[in-house]
Amino acid sequence: MPTTVSNERIRNILWILQNTVIRMIGAGSTLEAIAELICHQVEWLADDDVACSILALDDNRQLQTLAAPHLPVEYTQALNGTEIGNDVGACGTAAYLGKDIVTLDLSTDRRWANYSHLIALLPMKACWSSPICAGSGAVIGTFAFYFRNNRGPSGYERELVACCTQLCAIAIEYAQTRKQLLALGYVDPLTKLQNRAAFHKDLEQLCLGTAPFTLLLLDLNNLKGTNDTLSHTAGDALICAVGDRLKKLGPSLSPYRLGGDEFGVLAPKCDNDEDMAKCASIILEAVNRPVDFQGHTLSCYVTVGGVRSQPPVSAEMVSQNADFALYHGKATRRGGFVRFEAGMRTAITRRLSTIALVEEALRDGRVLPFYQPLVKLETAEIVGLEALARVRNADGSIMAAADFHEAFGEPRVAQMLTDVMLDSIAADLRVWLDRGIPFQHVGVNVTTADFHRGDLDTRIAAAFGKQNVPLKHIVLEVNEAVFMGGTGDNTVATYVENLRKKGIIVALDDFGTGYASLTHLLEFPVDLIKIDKSFVQKLRNDRGSQAIVNALIDIAEKLGMKIVAEGIDSEDQVERLLAMGCKLGQGYHYSPPAPFAIVTELLGLFSQGVKGRARTTEDENHNWPDRTEIPSRP
Repeated sequence: MPTTVSNERIRNILWILQNTVIRMIGAGSTLEAIAELICHQVEWLADDDVACSILALDDNRQLQTLAAPHLPVEYTQALNGTEIGNDVGACGTAAYLGKDIVTLDLSTDRRWANYSHLIALLPMKACWSSPICAGSGAVIGTFAFYFRNNRGPSGYERELVACCTQLCAIAIEYAQTRKQLLALGYVDPLTKLQNRAAFHKDLEQLCLGTAPFTLLLLDLNNLKGTNDTLSHTAGDALICAVGDRLKKLGPSLSPYRLGGDEFGVLAPKCDNDEDMAKCASIILEAVNRPVDFQGHTLSCYVTVGGVRSQPPVSAEMVSQNADFALYHGKATRRGGFVRFEAGMRTAITRRLSTIALVEEALRDGRVLPFYQPLVKLETAEIVGLEALARVRNADGSIMAAADFHEAFGEPRVAQMLTDVMLDSIAADLRVWLDRGIPFQHVGVNVTTADFHRGDLDTRIAAAFGKQNVPLKHIVLEVNEAVFMGGTGDNTVATYVENLRKKGIIVALDDFGTGYASLTHLLEFPVDLIKIDKSFVQKLRNDRGSQAIVNALIDIAEKLGMKIVAEGIDSEDQVERLLAMGCKLGQGYHYSPPAPFAIVTELLGLFSQGVKGRARTTEDENHNWPDRTEIPSRP
């Protein structure tokens, strides 16, 4: 202790030091700055032969230097990462045993036997280290005096250090608490993955760097369906399962939960398209597996959109491009991977515009059904209809489904379209039933989104129940993509079978253009198969189409299913289909899709049982609407 400083002066200095440290903690000063201040003050209050060090224990129980202003930098840097233990110098041993360790001679003490290379860096001969303990009693650091002479601490120095270890404990615990609170701000509470804030921070750093990297965005398909049909607890279990699987991808991939059903993965070392595809494949293989939940098997599969970027680049642009890829993937490759391409911006902008147009039409009540007759080929009698969605534009023109089909890829819009169609069809059916017009059924197209919502049966029952129309008059037309859908399970097939048990007829639409093969007909629970028009229109010259149609007709007959040929444009096609054994068909040869008034007239003239005879060439042409009279397209 400097002889010119009185005891009272020392107490005042310590009191000032305590208050200064508290103020620094409150002001958010770094732990290193606080430790540096304490070292300087204590060294000034101690004897001239003292140098001070303050070390902290990290999460791995390893020493890390906070401050040692008068010890060689090479020495303090070498201490970083040292694991505590018995005979690990003075500080390592003090932290390990939780008690003071005094080394009177560094060169001969056994605790320093493995650290002779470090002793050579020091102008010191002795060391005294005290543990810094938290309120719980756990050791969180060490406070050490190094002496230039072979001596231990004086009584005064022990009092001085006792005061300073308390200050250090307060500072270290506060820093740890602050670190934990900050960490919580970057952690998703459900999955324990890093959250959106952490994602933006890390993405910004990559964008400011020099090395190329990859961003992959993941969307968990059918989360809403799981929430609606089982519970939000089941949905949370699905989200947690994805999080757990992403955590196991390895250190080269950093996963994040961005919110809801969306996840992100940053791959800093993925710097080319081939590696990006491999990373996506690893993710899909890891995640796309069913999840067991309270006796239920939950479908778990994600769609992945990816973009590879070369800094310097805007983080906003990288995220947007990955979003475009994911958006495109959800519309075209659910359960798969899509890489960003420049043209996606135009395509997605167009798609969003189409969706907005349809949403406006739905709000204004401008969505309506057109109907195309389904006829008995032998007699040309109408036995049913297919309802096709149309949009009436503000100028009165009619927009066919082909012009707004992209809107069906948006689940919410697709479900709204289905609801409007069901209500309109049920109302039209009520009119025809009241007029005593004989017909069998009307087909309505439903989408994957309708099944994933999980309440299609309730929606159908509500629409038809309101009009008191029996369910036997409806045919649900489901294409192959709905059945296959990338889910890897039989959820849709099971749901369809339940609808059939309620008396609803189910048709497999556009067969042959999607994923299914002939063997899938054994698995799909359907009553009717509709042969896609691409096969029908090539019957004259294409032997492959002839063989496929022949095979389908034969298989359908043996499986007890009815079969309908779509897209019939000529009498020649009718004759060939009849020769093959096909009994039902539809197409422009009979009528294009037509509005309610025209179809009502056709039903009055050509419904099965009305005329009681086959259509002949003598029938007046005006009884069947001319294509040019109806503003619609197939």
